[in-house]
Amino acid sequence: MHSTRTRTAAGLLGALALCLAVPTTTFADPGTDTDTNRESTAYCGTDKASGLAVWAAEKGSCATALQVASAYTEVWQGSTGASVRAAGTTWKCRERQGDPNPYQECVSTSDSGRWVRLSS
Repeated sequence: MHSTRTRTAAGLLGALALCLAVPTTTFADPGTDTDTNRESTAYCGTDKASGLAVWAAEKGSCATALQVASAYTEVWQGSTGASVRAAGTTWKCRERQGDPNPYQECVSTSDSGRWVRLSS
C-alpha cells in the first residue's frame, strides 16, 4: 500500500512538474463556470499528498473539501474517474475540461450542488 501511495504521489508530482515546465499562462479559477455562483466558491488550500489546489462549492465547506481531496488522491490511479467515501457521503470524481487545463471534480452523490475541484 505504501508503494502505491509513493507511486501515486510521484506521478502527481511529475505531472505538476511538467505543468510548471510549460511557459506560464493565466489559469482560470475552476470555480468560474457558468453553473456556479462565484461568490460562494471557496479556495480551501492544497491537498498535502498531491499539492493540488482544492476548491469547494461553498465557503463553509473547506474541511469537507480537504477530506474529499485526500480520499481521492489516495485512490487515484491515473484513471478518468473514481468514487470515494468522505465526510459521511459518497463522492463521484472525474476529470473535467477547464480553461485552459483539465481539473478533477468530485460531486456528492446525495447533493449535486456540493462539489470539490482539484487543480494544478
